Amino acid sequence: MMEETKLLQWSVIRSLLAILQWWAFNVTVIIMNKWIFQKLDFKFPLSVSCIHFICSAIGAYLMIKVFKVKPLITVDPEDRWRRIFPMSFVFCINIVLGNVSLRYIPVSFMQTIKSFTPATTVVLQWLVWRKYFDWRIWASLVPIVGGILLTSVTELSFNMLGFCAALFGCLATSTKTILAESLLHGYKFDSINTVYYMAPFATMILAVPAMLLEGNGVLEWLHTHESLGSSLIIIFSSGVLAFCLNFSIFYVIHSTTAVTFNVAGNLKVAVAVLISWLIFRNPISGLNAVGCAVTLIGCTFYGYVRHLLSQQPPGTPTPRTPRTPRTPLNRMELLPLVNDKLDDKV
Repeated sequence: MMEETKLLQWSVIRSLLAILQWWAFNVTVIIMNKWIFQKLDFKFPLSVSCIHFICSAIGAYLMIKVFKVKPLITVDPEDRWRRIFPMSFVFCINIVLGNVSLRYIPVSFMQTIKSFTPATTVVLQWLVWRKYFDWRIWASLVPIVGGILLTSVTELSFNMLGFCAALFGCLATSTKTILAESLLHGYKFDSINTVYYMAPFATMILAVPAMLLEGNGVLEWLHTHESLGSSLIIIFSSGVLAFCLNFSIFYVIHSTTAVTFNVAGNLKVAVAVLISWLIFRNPISGLNAVGCAVTLIGCTFYGYVRHLLSQQPPGTPTPRTPRTPRTPLNRMELLPLVNDKLDDKV
């Protein structure tokens, strides 16, 4: 009995430590990126993304090839171009749009809009794949959509370019999740192997546009910026921490349940919003804060509904849903393809 109690206590402590280090890396990367754009005046999101990809590619190589923290998942050369490359392209767009949105809008607004991802994933699967979902899934999206609308209408630092970048970033995240189901079928990637294969492709995709669109601006910044050494350390440190974030995701996956991860993910957004406000002091109205809170509560409820549906035995019909030729016959078709545990953020 004592041994079981100790094991339970250690399991709780391990889960708590995993969540805290994940929070720390995630919030630090977001705050550092915003600091780079706003305080260091390095207004080049493509270049920042490219630095993150390079640091992550090097980090993943070291973790797999040198330190052998994770075994390499072998992928056929043909599959690298046929499957991994398209995924890397969407992955690249997702990260770039996230950094572009941070360039123009506050962290609080950007993080709230990112919470729209479950809704875009469900709608995309419904429109493109003609998948039908349990009515409770649709109901759980109502507070998410309502909270996003309230936050957007009452945002005091609203910027259309930043808003659109964040919104299209949600679509890119949803597309990545849906593509992963088909393109990566047969490969069980963890976050480290995902970065190992995708970061080099993403660097290759982004390097030329970054040089063409931002090259002159970066050179001018290097010649005119004061405290160049410390600023470059901050910029490259953000790349190292971006890789550490992916590594922390790998750790937290093996230390928490899906429900715990969902709740912790929404609380992490709240923590990021609070810390960013304490640092940057961007104005937040009362209704704006209410909208953010409603969105996070909606995301938590959505995760809870998905968990409940995932516990149903295969073949269980959808309650109070009329039977049609397209009504799903198994629980996998009732659930949106949202992999909460592999939201890689390089």
